Amino acid sequence: MNIPSNLKYTKDHEWVLVDGDTATVGITDFAQKELGDIVYVEVETLDQTLDKDEVFGTVEAVKTVSDLFLPLSGEIIEFNDDLESNPEQVNTDPYGKGWMIKVKIANPSEIDELLSSDAYKELIGA
Repeated sequence: MNIPSNLKYTKDHEWVLVDGDTATVGITDFAQKELGDIVYVEVETLDQTLDKDEVFGTVEAVKTVSDLFLPLSGEIIEFNDDLESNPEQVNTDPYGKGWMIKVKIANPSEIDELLSSDAYKELIGA
């Protein structure tokens, strides 16, 4: 199981890459394996400002639909448009081409509440 140490994680199985005041968000390798083949990613919150833990979109797999929860408060400034035609990139490259959104971070102190890679490994029993 791939759990990069340079990323932060949530209990909802999302990863966060912080770069200055912007965070890139996607779902973890563990999450995509649990969901199975992903057929659709929907984010209708582009250009909206949301609070931490609010739903920013959904990911649809063959057998289920799951909400996506915002790991940090802020404005959603970008959606990975490639996922509209290639949602399977979430399965094949969850930490690269399968990223979902970019967020302009509103409250940097929330970063400290995210899980380290070791804490996330412990959460999923890896």
